[in-house]
Amino acid sequence: MPPLPAQLPDDVEALKALLHAQQAAHQQAIDHSVQQALEQAHEHAMRHIDHLYEQFVLLRQRHFGASSEQSSGQAHLFDEAEVLAAASTSGQDQAPIASPGDAAADAGKKSADKPARGKRAPLPPGLPRVDIVHDVPEDQRVCPCGTPMVEIGEDISEQLDIVPMQVRVLRHIRKRYGCPGSAHAPVVAALPAQPLPRSNASPDLLAMLLTVKFADGLSLARFEYVLERAGVAVPRQTLARWVIGAAGVLQPLHNLMRDELFNGSVLHMDETVVQVLKEHDRSPTSQSYMWVQTGGPPERPVVVFDYDPSRSGAVPVRLLEGYLGYLMTDGYDGYNALAKTAGIEHLACLAHARRRFVEATRVQTKGKRGRADEAIELIGRLYGIERECKQAKDDARLVARQTRSVPILAELRAWLDATLPTVPPKTALGEALAYLHKYWSRLVRYTERGDLPIDNNRCENSLRPFCVGRRRWLFCDTPAGAHASAVIYSLIETARANGLEPYTWLRRVLRELPAAQSVEAVEALLPWNLHRHDLASEMAP
Repeated sequence: MPPLPAQLPDDVEALKALLHAQQAAHQQAIDHSVQQALEQAHEHAMRHIDHLYEQFVLLRQRHFGASSEQSSGQAHLFDEAEVLAAASTSGQDQAPIASPGDAAADAGKKSADKPARGKRAPLPPGLPRVDIVHDVPEDQRVCPCGTPMVEIGEDISEQLDIVPMQVRVLRHIRKRYGCPGSAHAPVVAALPAQPLPRSNASPDLLAMLLTVKFADGLSLARFEYVLERAGVAVPRQTLARWVIGAAGVLQPLHNLMRDELFNGSVLHMDETVVQVLKEHDRSPTSQSYMWVQTGGPPERPVVVFDYDPSRSGAVPVRLLEGYLGYLMTDGYDGYNALAKTAGIEHLACLAHARRRFVEATRVQTKGKRGRADEAIELIGRLYGIERECKQAKDDARLVARQTRSVPILAELRAWLDATLPTVPPKTALGEALAYLHKYWSRLVRYTERGDLPIDNNRCENSLRPFCVGRRRWLFCDTPAGAHASAVIYSLIETARANGLEPYTWLRRVLRELPAAQSVEAVEALLPWNLHRHDLASEMAP
């Protein structure tokens, strides 16, 4: 209440009037304060309600909506590996969806590449051919004039055929020779070195087992049923022991791949969860992690998986000890300690920043263009330049980035500075803006050179098969199984990155690796030291 005047009036009525005025002023001040508090509380409540509504819409979209980004005119390319894995298991196409401008530009090219409607594409020429000759009956090879017909050509049509998996038994018959007089010990033919000498699993069976589980995502329980249909009972526990044993045999290749990983100038890194039931001193429901790194020289791409129960920043520091060069990651703070290491230049993934704006568009009014669309359009133009320069040399790509991408980034930065202060931070758009602002200095560094990546998609694409498989086999039973999975996923994804079919390569490796007696013999089996024509014979029985 305002203070009373020093000299009070003598008139009682005047005093009453003064008191009433003071009381009215005091009440007005209270009403004003209450009104302000109510307005602030209402504004805060509305913001909170808007935030909860956005979270509800996004959660509903993730669970029940299509996992594409068609509404924003962009591509599956920018989804994380887990999202892509979910779409893969639901049978959705993973091909990028071009923006309207790109679609118009590519229309002629697509129509030229695509077979004409109603016409089948030819079968791959590398597949083996079996000729089945159909001849005209002899009594029909006589002309109406009575002259015998002569062969003047042939018509050829092709069908795609498949031979079901054949389960058979290899009998190793080792000849034994002895002295007729029994004066000396007999000699027996040596058995070729086997990957698992104490088991009855052949190298080819192990190659098929590893391929169906780690390349095709088939659980051991289902492969057990496949063998049962062929009349062979192999418990899944035995299959699991074979997997772990094979991983131990293949460990030297994993070690050599890790050595080659650091020989590139750019390294990608990401991580995803994996559940291990029998981890020491941990609950079966606790989350462990599979870390993946992709790198190596351009002509020798390498993918390396590593299992660790922790997601702390100490893990990437340990895994990349000794590495010097550029490191591409997402925005997870666990990479910050590694990024502070001398000799490491940290890059951030623009696809992650873009995806947050895509989520912001999902809470906009349907059919209405919002500010998030402006960011998506600018980022789409950056990706358009990258697509145009995909086949260009590094020098040409650097020129394109400096002359075309840098001005677009400046436009995006100006838009960010103007928009960020006007958007509540807890909204989907506010979070997208904050993410873009926080990692801006790392996001733009790809323009420094022509060989630097714009995003971490290379690593996420390598991680996707693991995420697809995890949706089927769900968990690893023991840490040994998780480590074995890391080794085998490393080999299979590295083989794929080098253009090899995983089964044929593993078949060659498991046949020859047990007999390798030197580092040179092991190195000869690395994916970049073998080619498709080298493995063509592996498809024969």
